[in-house]
Amino acid sequence: MKDFREIKVWQKSHSLALGVYKITSSFPREEIYGLTNQLRRAVVSISSNIAEGACRSGDKELKYFMTISMGSASEVEYQLLLSRDLGYIPASIHKELEDKVIEIKKMLTGYIKKLKAEG
Repeated sequence: MKDFREIKVWQKSHSLALGVYKITSSFPREEIYGLTNQLRRAVVSISSNIAEGACRSGDKELKYFMTISMGSASEVEYQLLLSRDLGYIPASIHKELEDKVIEIKKMLTGYIKKLKAEG
């Protein structure tokens, strides 16, 4: 069992979640049950799955949960793009958040490859 707080990709994904919560607080009220909720759920899923995988009994399960996190990161990447295109996020903020998502996806890819090589 690993302490998820010590996993670098978890730290990055937690930071991303904080940023997404901050920016979505300014989304239009009519999006509260739509894009705002969907984006928040997806971004929380990234770090939540890393945390859950870290407490599991082995690397096989950790790899599984890291893969789920990768899917959530891709959802966030698209939803941020949609938010920008709808005019909810300025291009500069979108770029900053997108860069974080891409970094997280690269880290997850590396972590998954490492776990596959060890297993």
